[in-house]
Amino acid sequence: MSRKEYIRIVNARMGYKKPGHTVDILHRVNLSFYAGDLVGIVGLNGVGKSTLLRSICGLLPLLEGEVVIEGREIRELSIEDLARKIAVVLTEKIGGFNLTLFDVVAAGQIPYTDSFHRLTNENRSIINSAIDRCGIKSFTEKPVTELSDGLFQKTMIAKALAQQTPILLFDEPSAFLDYASKHDLFSLLQELTHKEGKCVVVSSHELEILLKYCTKLLVISPNGVELISREEARQNAAFIQLTGGFL
Repeated sequence: MSRKEYIRIVNARMGYKKPGHTVDILHRVNLSFYAGDLVGIVGLNGVGKSTLLRSICGLLPLLEGEVVIEGREIRELSIEDLARKIAVVLTEKIGGFNLTLFDVVAAGQIPYTDSFHRLTNENRSIINSAIDRCGIKSFTEKPVTELSDGLFQKTMIAKALAQQTPILLFDEPSAFLDYASKHDLFSLLQELTHKEGKCVVVSSHELEILLKYCTKLLVISPNGVELISREEARQNAAFIQLTGGFL
């Protein structure tokens, strides 16, 4: 039985423009991600992991090619449409005057509220469920500016869950988490793909964890982009070079 294709990248050239010139990062990218995929993006620093994630969600316009989300080219989608299809957790920290942990997670439900962004009981139930799944219920009223790096990371992950999108993109989501929390996170991501059919794409340097939980690895090297199964990783030349042969 075929699975639903959530993301298709066609002949994409990715990078960004600076005054007077263009910085090319990735070339001739052709990829598809499906419902139930938990894809780990791996590669050396600066190779283009974040560029790929930002290009998939439209934060970084393609230099060439196209990104298709559930059958529609991303440039055809409104901001509201995208917010209902893709949730993104990047490495940048956000702040805000008097924002609590609950307020940040609640922002994930904005696409489902009225024009005044009033929360219904159903909205609050979804928000609280996301908070519970990330194990941060006891910090609900804590100002976001006072959260530790680990708690802040869990807060942003909870916000992504509250957004209820079929696609979730994460850039180094376990960077500030303790050992047990890293496994809790990836176990949750695995559950979201296996049981709920979501498509999750995550960049990380936690290679052992990716090998344990992911269904596929996207290896980015100077030679290009290669999507392989988890089982193929230890025989893949680019992955072996990335690990230095120590894994």
